[in-house]
Amino acid sequence: MKKMLMFASLATPMALPTVAEAQAIPPAIVAVVDLDKVSTNCNACKTAAAALRSQVQAYQGREGALATPLQTEGKSLQAAVDALGGKEPDAALKARITAFQNKQQQAAQELQRQQQQIQRNQQFVQKQIGDKLGPIYSQVMQRRGANLMVEVGSTLATASALDVSNDVVAGLNVALPAIQTNAPAAPATPQPQGR
Repeated sequence: MKKMLMFASLATPMALPTVAEAQAIPPAIVAVVDLDKVSTNCNACKTAAAALRSQVQAYQGREGALATPLQTEGKSLQAAVDALGGKEPDAALKARITAFQNKQQQAAQELQRQQQQIQRNQQFVQKQIGDKLGPIYSQVMQRRGANLMVEVGSTLATASALDVSNDVVAGLNVALPAIQTNAPAAPATPQPQGR
């Protein structure tokens, strides 16, 4: 029995898995970046923001240009329908109403297409900036000796010495001298084929 216990006590350490020594984690050397500052101060970003604002203003102008005559025509048609006193409109009035509804629908579709294009353009601009920022973050971190970079908005408080926003802006100005503000056309949606 003694031999069996002794054998069991010797075999137990061999049967248990060994725990490897954990590698020490280096201390965090943090840098912070203000992405709002980066996106408003980079040269290409300023130009792109102005171009996008211009697109939005053009959209708003077109919206107003379409809405004004439609409102006038709609009021005129409503007055004609009200004048009937509940009677059925004649064929000419029905045709005017149908034409008005078609104009409304066409205007809405035009504005929707333009709005979608503006959204695609905004996303395209953001993608171009985002594609360049990753490598710039790495370069700035390496140059400044940081091993962690966080957005200033996700911190409670930071010292100004940790802010590398100007370095990121400078890197972005070099890496992205210009931004395309017109996204490629959206892929055409396939039309269902009849059988």
